[in-house]
Amino acid sequence: MTCRILLLFILFILSSCVCAGSFVVNVTQSFYQAKENQSITLEWSFTTITGLSLNSLSVFCRLFTDVKAFVLLHVHQGVEVPESQDQHFAGRIQLDKDVLGEGRVRLHVSRLRTADSGLYTCDVHTSYGTDSGECRLLVSAARDRPESETTSGTSLRKDSQPESRGRIGLYCALGLTAALVLSLLVSAFQKLRICPKTCR
Repeated sequence: MTCRILLLFILFILSSCVCAGSFVVNVTQSFYQAKENQSITLEWSFTTITGLSLNSLSVFCRLFTDVKAFVLLHVHQGVEVPESQDQHFAGRIQLDKDVLGEGRVRLHVSRLRTADSGLYTCDVHTSYGTDSGECRLLVSAARDRPESETTSGTSLRKDSQPESRGRIGLYCALGLTAALVLSLLVSAFQKLRICPKTCR
């Protein structure tokens, strides 16, 4: 009898360990890259069970940078706690609540800043397990390019057309001037040749 109780106790402990060990939080993507002022969606997935109640779900997402740590999102027992969010992300984070029950934490981050670069972690706590997942985001500065760089090849050709037309016009004018001068010289030469005979 004692052995049977001991065996049941060992099986209970082993099953608890297996259940706890089977709960995993994964990231959809381990590295994200974006530019300043763009928007991005970060996503984590976690192990779900049938009939998951959001009341037993807590989520805590943070950003770790070289300077400090920021709180992005805090969901306690299925309810979002907005006052926990860091001011740095005020009005820029949106949680997709529709997919939370499916085992996904989807965060939409808008108006990205270079200071948003860093390590994003998401801790998920449920009644059947706890785990966390992490990913990195690199936000590069939006560079104002000179107009010559942003101009397409088509517009460059259009811009160069007036210049080529100007050259053609210049060559035509020079040619006409040369022809006029030549004709004047020819007529003057003919007058000089005719004049000595008539003038005698």
